[in-house]
Amino acid sequence: MIKIAFFDTKPYEQEVFEKCCKENMEIKFMEHKLNRSTVDSAKGCDVVCAFVNDILDTEVMKELNRLGVKLIAMRCAGFNNLDLNALDGLRVARVPAYSPYAVAEHAIAMLLILNRKIHKAYNRTREYNFSLNGLTGVDLHGKTMGVVGTGTIGRVFIDICRGFGLKIIAYDPYPQPNIEYTDLDTLFRESDFISLHCPLTDDSYHLANGRRFEMMKSTAILINTSRGALVDSGALVEALWNKQLRAVALDVYEEEAGYFFEDCSGEVVDDAMLQLLVSMPNVLITSHQAFLTEEALLNIASTTINNIEEFFTEGKITHEVTAKS
Repeated sequence: MIKIAFFDTKPYEQEVFEKCCKENMEIKFMEHKLNRSTVDSAKGCDVVCAFVNDILDTEVMKELNRLGVKLIAMRCAGFNNLDLNALDGLRVARVPAYSPYAVAEHAIAMLLILNRKIHKAYNRTREYNFSLNGLTGVDLHGKTMGVVGTGTIGRVFIDICRGFGLKIIAYDPYPQPNIEYTDLDTLFRESDFISLHCPLTDDSYHLANGRRFEMMKSTAILINTSRGALVDSGALVEALWNKQLRAVALDVYEEEAGYFFEDCSGEVVDDAMLQLLVSMPNVLITSHQAFLTEEALLNIASTTINNIEEFFTEGKITHEVTAKS
């Protein structure tokens, strides 16, 4: 029997993983996140199944090795929360793609909501306020969309944008055919809207920063559905104060761990930067929700289970992550 320690469990995940689980697997579902204080929960398990806000640093990796864990099965695409230099025999699998449509569609939905102020109109009409004052948006047709990252999600997003009649300019170190590319500074300078769809690396950390906010059109909208630390939150707040851009849509936040995916409505959130962003009328925040569709959940569960089965039956991992990744 393959025993799996499943950290940071949410009800919508447990339901689909129970359906996809194989007969030779036993999943131990736990609500707490994986970190140094909870790593002992993996005792007696062969696999640790982790998510984006679990912490797998050097100390956690050492303890997992000591406990006899053989595989870390990430149920997400990103792995910047793992210390890959501390694997010491541990193997890591991930889900490289679950539904690019889910994330791309969420990004365009956030743009539409911000641009046409749908969220404000919804709240008004529930109070029988049918005034249109302050709800004016702009046509997307004919505007320029800057796309940072043209992997699978980025390309799906571009396809959607072309349907709106948007002109596309993009940046990616690895260009794809039939896309117009430019450098990052030019993209930030010329775009009416900018959407981030790239992984978090040393090179992409805070790529949206104070210097580039100064380049942006004051009417521009920034969208981030990728990784929180792509955006310098402090510089973003200052740029919004200085009216250097029109609005921001965030599905991710660089200090989101401990808040996103949790109900914090009955407590004081002690993150001053997050408080400021939530309070601003031209900031739209969703809590790492972009991936959350029925299709994506099924793909995540089935790929994760298949990764585990492949490792224990064949000794290989098709979607492996190594220190060289």
